[in-house]
Formats: sequence, C-alpha cells, structure tokens
Amino acid sequence: MAQAKAINLSAAEKALGVELFKNRRASQALHEAVTAYRAARRSGTHSTKTKGTVDLSGAKPWNQKGTGRARAGYKASPVWRGGGVAFGPHPRSYRKDIPKTVLRTALRRAISDLATQGKLHSGAAPALKAAKTKDLIAWLKDAGLPLSVLLILGKPEATLLRAANNLSEVDVRPAREVNAEDLLRRRMVWVSEEAWKELGTRLNVKAKEGQTS
Repeated sequence: MAQAKAINLSAAEKALGVELFKNRRASQALHEAVTAYRAARRSGTHSTKTKGTVDLSGAKPWNQKGTGRARAGYKASPVWRGGGVAFGPHPRSYRKDIPKTVLRTALRRAISDLATQGKLHSGAAPALKAAKTKDLIAWLKDAGLPLSVLLILGKPEATLLRAANNLSEVDVRPAREVNAEDLLRRRMVWVSEEAWKELGTRLNVKAKEGQTS
C-alpha cells in the first residue's frame, strides 16, 4: 500500500471546499469548544452530606450553661468532627451550551492548525480482512503513520473499530461525528479519501458565519 499523503493548508481547503484560517483567528472558539467537550464528560456525581443529612442525633449534647464548655446546639454541626460539610459539592451537570456556529469554527481552526503543522494526512481507507490488531499495526506502519493517530472515515467501520480496541492511542471516528477535541488528542490525523466530502459538508453549512469569527 502507498504511504499516507501529507495534506497542507491549500490542499485541505481544496478537499473541503472551505476557506481555512491562515492566522491565529478563531483560537478562542477552539478553546471554548474543547473546554465544553471535556466538561460534558465529567460525571458530576461528587456529593457531601450537610448537617441535615448526616446520621447523628439532633439532641443538644449538653446544657447551654453551667458546664464551662462552649455552647453547642447539635453534633451534626459542620464545626464538629463527623458533622455535616458546609458548602460542599453536590451532584451537578458541568455541560456547557455552545452555539453550533462556534463548534464549526473550532473544527475549522483545528484542521487549519493540523495542516499548517504537517500533522494532517490522507489516503485510501484500510481494507482489513479481519478485526486483528496486528493487521492494523501493519497497515499503520506501511502508511508511515505513528501509533498515536486519529483515523477519520467516511462511514463507521466495525472491523477497523474492533482492530483498534487494543491500541490505546489509536482513535477511529466517522467524519460526521469527529469534533475539534478529537483532532487535537493524537500526534497525527489521517482522513480517508471518502471522509473529506462529509467534513466539507459539515463545515459548509454556514461557513460564511465563521469568516468573521
């Protein structure tokens, strides 16, 4: 098989049918998108007990006066060991609402950076006869790709997905689902010849809006 072909900025623009960024514009959009994707993955299940939920008696531990001790109302007070936690974390969602225009702009920004840095490659999709990791490693080696790579396909490929399961730094994504964070996670990004059209369609929805971002 042939080596993966490096894609520069002008070649990526031609393949996508979209103008990419030739300067540092839209860096803020990329930052916001990546932050939002990472926040959405947080489980938000952290929880602490308040003074009303700890399993302690609500009875007054001693008389208000005459003992020589400081006044105390209940053992569940946050100032006592084993008591409730004041202002502690509770279950919540970290999801951030980001406009679709910003997400598309972030995707364009990420592709622009990869093409400028020489980290964007393309070629024919691998035709694995079986879902074997060693076959995928051999294909990556023949294509001149590292074992830290994102493979973007035109459509989901079950055989390739299963072959990549044992490779922790090899990600496989269909073009219709890949996002800006996916593009930045690995050392190299490889796009199949069929995937460019799908990526271009996604970016062309409102490409003109991104020009002013």
